[in-house]
Amino acid sequence: MEMDALTIQHMLYALRDPAGLPFYPWAFFGVGILTFAMHFFAVTILLGGVLVALRHFNSPNPYARQLAYAMANVSKIAVSAAIVLGVAPLLAVQVYYDPLWYTSNVLSAYWVIAFVFILIVAYSLHYVFYHLNYGGSERLKARWSIAWALIGYLLVGFIMHGLSYQTLSPDQWLTWYAPNGQIDNSGTSLHDYSLLRYSFFILLSIPFIGAYMMAYATYWSSRQDKDPAYLQFVFQEGIRWVMVGVPLVTLLLLGYFFSLPEKWQSFLTSPWALLWLVGTILVGLITLRARKHGFQCGYRPIIAAFIGMLAIAIAREMLRYEAIIPYYDFMDYKVSLDLFTTSVFGFTFLVLGISTIGYLLTVTWKAGKTKGIYQASAIMNAWAQFNIGLLIFWTLGYFALMAINSF
Repeated sequence: MEMDALTIQHMLYALRDPAGLPFYPWAFFGVGILTFAMHFFAVTILLGGVLVALRHFNSPNPYARQLAYAMANVSKIAVSAAIVLGVAPLLAVQVYYDPLWYTSNVLSAYWVIAFVFILIVAYSLHYVFYHLNYGGSERLKARWSIAWALIGYLLVGFIMHGLSYQTLSPDQWLTWYAPNGQIDNSGTSLHDYSLLRYSFFILLSIPFIGAYMMAYATYWSSRQDKDPAYLQFVFQEGIRWVMVGVPLVTLLLLGYFFSLPEKWQSFLTSPWALLWLVGTILVGLITLRARKHGFQCGYRPIIAAFIGMLAIAIAREMLRYEAIIPYYDFMDYKVSLDLFTTSVFGFTFLVLGISTIGYLLTVTWKAGKTKGIYQASAIMNAWAQFNIGLLIFWTLGYFALMAINSF
């Protein structure tokens, strides 16, 4: 049971928020792409770190075991980053694709709710591994906990993939909601997915964690108290993961492209498909050069990985746009310009956010480079005081402006 394009179009436009958007659609579109790239970059480090930990869990090589413990801890931190960074792209999609996203959620409501609980369990199991191996040991313990955590992460990833993929086929919604004319409002099914696409995004963690390991080894190479043989092992291991992962994900991407439904075939001849492919292989191309120069070029692959992720995020969003454009175009969304709230958001994100996060990252970077206790410089202390004042100013100003704007 399918609806014609015109009926679907009328339905989707009727489901729009009549209040419109507080700012121009292209701005939300750009924020969605950028924050998705940041979010999924953290996801690849999370999954890749767990894979490295499982691969070298109890290796006879002490360097491999040390690397397994280090990457397990990195992945634990990456979970937090992935969750925090995942809020923004989700909110952005809910703004400009609200009829499609909410319909998909209703069709699979059971899995939307299950997502939260599965993620909590997976994260808790990750901490079980961390707690039982705190400080490192000759033989790591509780492999089962991090393995089950990985299964949980893969499951929540598949749920989010399914929910997103269902938005691409509004012509199938009625069939999913009322198969054979019988209404099914249980919400227990994920109705559409692509194993090739899902596998591509999941296994992208292999080359990306390889690039991360190269950067990890390069970062610590300036510390004289670090074992250079261990760092060389990590660097070479990173190269191996990149060079194995890039061909694998490239084949998966090509397989996905050629499995696209006929209605999306035009995407294959668009520049966005080429951009997706370039984003996939970029980290491999840069690694080919970096492996010849060692630590001197160790940061370039991780930078290339993020640029590649940004390219993939753009191409992914353009595929969604082209798939939905016969029925819905978010660019003609009504705009009820609200410069007040937009300005508050802009200041929060561009001034407060960049300054405070920049400070924290800089302190972390410098502290890791310092043997013993890190002593902040006068500039860093001044930056810290500035951020404290900025946060106080933002808090007082926010509530004052809200009070004024309410009258």
